[in-house]
Amino acid sequence: MVKLTKIYTRGGDGGESGLVDGSRLAKSHARFNAIGDVDEANSAIGLARTAINKGGASDRFLAGVQNDLFDLGADIATPGDIEGALRLSDGRAASLEAEIDALSEQLGPLTSFVLPGGSEASARLHMARAQVRRAERTIVALNEESPLNPEILKYLNRLSDLLFQLSRAENDMGKADILWKPGGGP
Repeated sequence: MVKLTKIYTRGGDGGESGLVDGSRLAKSHARFNAIGDVDEANSAIGLARTAINKGGASDRFLAGVQNDLFDLGADIATPGDIEGALRLSDGRAASLEAEIDALSEQLGPLTSFVLPGGSEASARLHMARAQVRRAERTIVALNEESPLNPEILKYLNRLSDLLFQLSRAENDMGKADILWKPGGGP
């Protein structure tokens, strides 16, 4: 377990930060952009959890997702092969797929694209979904220059799908979804 006795280190005052292997990179490096985008997505999920049924199935599942995202961030912060490094494990994307499938059985079929909104919980889940997609794009770019654990991209791709289905479930099982109407603006 990590024990922090001091929150600030002053190590990043010059615009660099350290990785798990001890190397240092500019805070503007693509690796730190990816880590930051995952952190923002995790924070958005935490915010969404405040609007859903506390202690309910979705809340408990998302608590696990937040832990996975922390592992995922640690995986990104660990370049190369380091024995014993924390990595996002195989099968985590499969757990998301199982949850997506269970939600899909409960929800009615889609007849149109869904616009973010409806209930507060649904809107927050849509925001988290969009932030996960941004993290995914950032990580794809990083992966092109420095290959990462392939489970990371698989997980994030499924996670955005899960958040979409959860947003529909929070809208009274999809009945309160706001459907897109082509040319239906103000």
